Amino acid sequence: MRIKRETDYAIRCVVHLVRRPGEVASIEEISKGILVPKKFLAKILQKLAGAGIVKSHRGAKGGFELARDPALINFLDIMEAIQPVEMNICAMDDRLCSLSNACAVHPVWVEVREEVRAILAIRNFARFRAGP
Repeated sequence: MRIKRETDYAIRCVVHLVRRPGEVASIEEISKGILVPKKFLAKILQKLAGAGIVKSHRGAKGGFELARDPALINFLDIMEAIQPVEMNICAMDDRLCSLSNACAVHPVWVEVREEVRAILAIRNFARFRAGP
């Protein structure tokens, strides 16, 4: 499984916001902080907002902040907002592979997908909070 650049940027964006609790950060500030182009970041933030991970604020002092506590946001949440968590096309949808029903390896890909999803689900963003 390969993590897309967009997913990596989304994770870095959430870490940036975790380290600024209660603050509304502008796209420009986040872009500079995580070294991601503003246009690309804006698209990522739209997806994160649509998934309920961040919330946006309009206006002169507008920007983005986390929509929930970092302990309640996990890596699977971010992945699902940006890209599917799949190992093989047959594990995405049985209809995409005519051999899924007869293939001995198909159940392995499904099992691996579920194991990866479980690992991502227990990794939350509380670990990235700014220390004392």
